[in-house]
This record gives sequence, C-alpha cells and structure tokens, in this order.
Amino acid sequence: MKAPQIVLATGKRKSAVARASVRKGAGLVRVNGRPLELVEPEVVRLKIQEPLLMVGDRSKALDIAIEVRGGGIVGQASAARTAVARGLLEWLKDAELRETFKHYDRSLIVNDPRRKLPKRPGGRGARKRRQKSYR
Repeated sequence: MKAPQIVLATGKRKSAVARASVRKGAGLVRVNGRPLELVEPEVVRLKIQEPLLMVGDRSKALDIAIEVRGGGIVGQASAARTAVARGLLEWLKDAELRETFKHYDRSLIVNDPRRKLPKRPGGRGARKRRQKSYR
C-alpha cells in the first residue's frame, strides 16, 4: 500500500479548533505559519511538542503545519496537540503508538468535550449565587 501524500487531522478544545497537515519533509513544525521554536510561552510550546517527543525520530522526516483559530492560548495548544497526535497516528498507522498515546493521556486522541457553563441570573457566574438574608 502506498503511503499518503498528505494527512489532514483536526483537534478541538473549548472554542479552539486546530487543523494539522502532515507531509513528508525535513522535520519542520509550524503553528499559524511560525516555527514551533518561536511559540511563547514555553509551557504552550511543550504542550504542542508532547506527541512529537513520544514518537521520537520517526517524526524527523515529517513536516507538520498547524492552523489554530478561536479560544485562548492554552485551549489552542491543547487543540493543536490533539491534531498533531491524530495526524501522526494516521500517517504512521501504528497500533502500538495509539495505545501509548491513550495510556499517557486520552485527550491526545479524543477531543475534550467540556464547555463553560452559561451564567444564570441571581449571581455573578454559572454557580455563584447571592446569599439570602432574613433580617
């Protein structure tokens, strides 16, 4: 079976949506057109790198382009992380790698469905309420 020319994968977290395209190349990883090394803060960069570090040397021959929209920086990082992991799984077609990802953190493969609760009347947020006073 011939290897695919390009693999497209998506990831979501809160309102952030990431699309990753994986193709044969020189090991370049770009997030919204910028090299991964320039992504700040460092915690966000490390979060996006997790699946690449777990794959190891096999990812050195791949170029990954990630487009992320919506949400905040940590939500975008989580979405990009999921998209990269899914793209690598589809490109490498390795069942053992899938189990490794699943065992490490299930959200590498599965989108996180949690959302913010809407604010309700009678308080400042979704859960907080003003206290009753009977004096």
